[in-house]
Amino acid sequence: MTYISPARAAGDLPTYLPKIAPTDFFPGADRFGPPQGDPPIVPVYRGDQLQGFVFLNSDFANSVGYSGKPIHLLAGIDPKGVITGIKLVDHKEPIVLVGIPEARIIAAVNSLIGKDMKPVAMGAERPPQVDIVSGATVTVLVMGDSVVRAASKIIRSGRVGGGDGAAVSAALPSVIKTLDLEHSEVRDWESLVGDGSIRRLHLSIGDINEAFAKSGSAAAIQYPEPGEASETFIDLYVALVSAPTIGRSLLGEDGYRRLRDNLKPGQQAIVVLGNGPYSFKGSAYVRGGIFDRIEILQEGNSTRFRDRNHARLGAVDAVGAPEFKEIGLFVTPPEFTLDPTQPWQLQLLVQRSLGGRDKAFLTFDLSYALPDAYMRREQRTVTVPETAASPPSQASAATAPPVEADEPLWMRIWRSSTVSIGITAFMLAALTGIFFFQNLLVRRPVLYTWVRRSYLAFVLLWLGWYANAQLSVVNVVTFTNALVTGFRWEFFLAAPLIFILWAATAGGLLFWGRGPFCGWLCPFGALQELTNTAAKWLKVPQITVPWGLHERLWPIKYIIFLGLFGLSLYSVDMAERFAEVEPFKTAIILKFARGWPFVAYAVALLVIGLFIERFFCRYLCPLGAALAIPGRIRTFEWLRRWSECGSPCQRCAKECPVQSIHPEGHINVNECIYCMHCQELYYDDHRCPHMIQVRLKREKFAAMSSPTMRSGGKGPATVITAGGKPVGASATISPPPN
Repeated sequence: MTYISPARAAGDLPTYLPKIAPTDFFPGADRFGPPQGDPPIVPVYRGDQLQGFVFLNSDFANSVGYSGKPIHLLAGIDPKGVITGIKLVDHKEPIVLVGIPEARIIAAVNSLIGKDMKPVAMGAERPPQVDIVSGATVTVLVMGDSVVRAASKIIRSGRVGGGDGAAVSAALPSVIKTLDLEHSEVRDWESLVGDGSIRRLHLSIGDINEAFAKSGSAAAIQYPEPGEASETFIDLYVALVSAPTIGRSLLGEDGYRRLRDNLKPGQQAIVVLGNGPYSFKGSAYVRGGIFDRIEILQEGNSTRFRDRNHARLGAVDAVGAPEFKEIGLFVTPPEFTLDPTQPWQLQLLVQRSLGGRDKAFLTFDLSYALPDAYMRREQRTVTVPETAASPPSQASAATAPPVEADEPLWMRIWRSSTVSIGITAFMLAALTGIFFFQNLLVRRPVLYTWVRRSYLAFVLLWLGWYANAQLSVVNVVTFTNALVTGFRWEFFLAAPLIFILWAATAGGLLFWGRGPFCGWLCPFGALQELTNTAAKWLKVPQITVPWGLHERLWPIKYIIFLGLFGLSLYSVDMAERFAEVEPFKTAIILKFARGWPFVAYAVALLVIGLFIERFFCRYLCPLGAALAIPGRIRTFEWLRRWSECGSPCQRCAKECPVQSIHPEGHINVNECIYCMHCQELYYDDHRCPHMIQVRLKREKFAAMSSPTMRSGGKGPATVITAGGKPVGASATISPPPN
């Protein structure tokens, strides 16, 4: 699938229409009409009869999934507000690529088909819950929620849901409730719980086992929760702390003041507290930035919190408050408007492991309504959309929340990735220090070895397998294509770590060529080197490719790169498919959880690399070739050489891990990965012949200047050796054999 920038224009919806047919949403339909409104919806006709409309979920609701990129779905809705069809047209969700069939994801979301969204939009019914797919919880929930929220917004706008979709305006007098921000007091825990300022949901182990038994899932019944039925499973409390009295009581004066100063207009803050063995936070927010076990619902809208919306609290300040195992302070995201004066619900997702990867899920609601004491009333005239067939009620007109414009997606992603960005910046700063002070490091071989192996291990484990920040030749061809077709920064800023690594790599080309990335920052390169290091430790024989053959093999990667680059000028999608010559996606992004041909290819490269160090880097990597070409412009020469290097000494050339040193002694910067092994040898006076000569002369001079030698030979004689043989005053010092 082709990723389309989330910074959308009004004409983007029709670009998806050629991929679908009207019958995908309405049986018997034969054509699409022209787009209507902004954001657009497209009418669907059977002859001259209107069947309904098609809309794009991401035009109306936030649909950012696990990947940090929007999931684009087209959905059909009939004039009465019933969902008639859903079509996934574009996504970048890695969990779907890993091995969970896309058809299974679609089947889960298709459970919304046939649901009437009008009662949901008006707040008369709870939003329907899609079926959960084990292993793709966040992805499926985001897809379902975005379709429901988008349909609800369209209905509340009056464009759909009134029979013919015609909308007029109505001016209605109404009593408007608003949150009273001027009056507040500090109260104790008991009084806050007593009047409903704090709401509670207590579930015992017996309650959970009974609920799963009633769900009808035979598999879930086989795995009951351990413990006595009366024991607590979760004791959950929730409170709206943006209300001054509740906020001051639970957060303290200083805590509430900081919260109030940081809240933007329209934002609300909620405290969630929990005890018991079941965590309302779970662990998904650590991996993907989403708290998938709790959801806030109000009048057909819903949201889940991301890590950027969350702050940890150690305790609450209210007098008499119990201690809690978990406390979370959550701020509503900009795309979700929570009306504090109207009822809302916190929905708790309870999951049960079924022995393997499969899980069963249930939801429990904790309803919340702010006590009237925290509100004030005003008489206003409210203008609301009204359909010709069914005028809205006064209550629904007064409570329909406004739709706020989303901030740019890339800004939300960067704000939610501050920890990862900070770690990456520290890594790059450390690598810069290693390069600038390389002479101090390589003089200490043991320290150098452990620094390099530790750095590569961190790059593989954190940067690669955890953060999925693996650069690819696809980035190169995509960037080039963007320059030709219309460059947009938003596209590249949507992946912060990839953007930062590319910026650092581009800067490193000026100083050190391709070496910083290929030798230090590439997770797959780190995987190759670490596995080869283990192979050497296990005495796996190493193969030295003859220089003549080696010199003819390394151009292959340049041919591959030029082929992909030329193909991208014809079709970027086709170039991306052929870019599977890189095993990066299989080995790093998907951690080998992929189809067997891809896994077999990646494993084969690693197995060859056990015998020929960095085999893929040397001969096949198109990204290395792409970086080597501009790497020729590097301004500085940091790698030192002696005049004897290459003639007669060949030690560095023979020990170079990637054979980037020519027999005549010069280093080929196109092939050098800047591992610094040659610099380690450069200063070693026990392995470098030049430095051995220097050391022996120094030791001889020290011996000649010793008191024993000055005393005319009395005393013990000093024997200086080179290569295991005594060296006299007139001895010829020869370097050890290479």
